[in-house]
Amino acid sequence: MEKIIHKASERGFADHGWLKATHSFSFANYYNTEKMHFGKLRVLNDDIIGPGMGFDIHPHQDMEIITIPLSGSLRHGDNMGHKEVITTGEVQVMSAGSGIWHSEFNASKTELLNLFQIWIFTDKKNHQPRYDQKKFDTEKKNNKWQLLVSPDGEDGSLWIHQNAFISIINADSTDITYQLKAQENGVYFIQVEGKAEIDGVELGKRDAIGLWSIFKPIQVSFKQQSTLLAIEVPMQ
Repeated sequence: MEKIIHKASERGFADHGWLKATHSFSFANYYNTEKMHFGKLRVLNDDIIGPGMGFDIHPHQDMEIITIPLSGSLRHGDNMGHKEVITTGEVQVMSAGSGIWHSEFNASKTELLNLFQIWIFTDKKNHQPRYDQKKFDTEKKNNKWQLLVSPDGEDGSLWIHQNAFISIINADSTDITYQLKAQENGVYFIQVEGKAEIDGVELGKRDAIGLWSIFKPIQVSFKQQSTLLAIEVPMQ
């Protein structure tokens, strides 16, 4: 099994006042030749957005974009006519395909918004753009993996144009395994909260480990109450 370790303190960071953005991979003004992507995972941004602030309308193309609010709520608009608010416990997917324009703002005038935004390379170019969002039952991720995103909508997940899977778990001090959905994939774990150990590596808040060439279930040992996100993607 091959692995790469990304400590939280080694991520890229930009402070724009209204936006505090932390980048796991090269993005915008953060450029690191050793952190361009993990397989088909291109972007994992950890953004804190000030009250009422956000990104005005801008374009995307040929990318699967997944947004997971960790706290607060996101106000979304796009050129397909969607005007939505995505809150904590919900997940949003946009298949940018042949081209989409959208805006995203903190829906609150008083509270901060913290979110993960994930970009995954699409399986081919020029798909029909599409949008979806869903509220997930948070109890279903207690001490077991809850599938949020998949290529086929398995177990009520949101689907994207790639053989990729995003799962989340809330766990107490226990041991859990993660089984790859596709043998040729790798998986990038990011410790959202708490502490865990994977393949002998201890992970604290926002630490990450990427694993590939995996031939058996991955053992995860949680050291305390924790939330862990798994992003499984093709490596080529």
